[in-house]
Amino acid sequence: MRKKELPWIILFLLPTCAVFLLIFAIPLFMVVGGSFFNYRLMPKTFSFNGIGNYIQLFTKDRNFWIIFRNTLVWIVIHCVFHVALGSLLAFVLYKKPRGWKFVRVVYMIPNIISQSAIAMIFLNMYNPQYGVLNSILKAIGLEKMQHNWLFEMGTAFPAVTMTWFLFAGYTTTLVLAQCLSLDEGIIEAAKIDGASSLQIDRLVVFPLVKDMIRTTVIMAATYMLQLFSMIYLTSGGGPGSTTTNLPLYLYTTMKSTNYGYADTIGVVIIVVGMVTMFLINRIFHTRED
Repeated sequence: MRKKELPWIILFLLPTCAVFLLIFAIPLFMVVGGSFFNYRLMPKTFSFNGIGNYIQLFTKDRNFWIIFRNTLVWIVIHCVFHVALGSLLAFVLYKKPRGWKFVRVVYMIPNIISQSAIAMIFLNMYNPQYGVLNSILKAIGLEKMQHNWLFEMGTAFPAVTMTWFLFAGYTTTLVLAQCLSLDEGIIEAAKIDGASSLQIDRLVVFPLVKDMIRTTVIMAATYMLQLFSMIYLTSGGGPGSTTTNLPLYLYTTMKSTNYGYADTIGVVIIVVGMVTMFLINRIFHTRED
């Protein structure tokens, strides 16, 4: 790089760096810093608390560990089973069976509908009086299996999970696009060598699309760490803390104007996200050039 080019590079980087500082770096610093203060509006309080908020969160807050477990379980379900479902469908559609384009479009539709609309659909489906699910159970003589699905301790967590579990449209679309971009010559060579369809998928296609699957796993983990509206509009996090995750807990804490404690929960979400990304990259043996 020539010395004459350096001022121009700095000049062009300045706007990006300024936006990064204003939108990300400075707010992140404020969240981390705020977690060390007892900051409330009702009653109005602002005092240095050291690691008191963290001690309160990890040792005295009984709800936190339930909420933390819920978040981790949803991350695992979404990263493992949800991505596996979308990837499996992508591998099937890659064979281009009859109607594969129609299935691809239809399967993507739930992902382009707003979460609020999806939440209302499931609220009506799970409704204990007139919901489709209980109506079907009653029609086939299984009245004993009817539940108030979103507001009973035993059914709330799986009921909320199903509101997004089957909608793996983004995973299917991205993995399918990667499969369709593969060199057909590689596939033909594997067929000539006598590889079966299953062997081609496992030993040829999968290694070539592994990086895309890793990307969808990261997207799935990120989605779970941001999920709020679907839970808030269906179960509201209840009953108790059965379906509450960390973002919803942060919101309810902020709603009570306990901002210092909310910042502490925010730091935990950031750390969980960083650890999750690290583990995903290690599992997929990501190498940096």
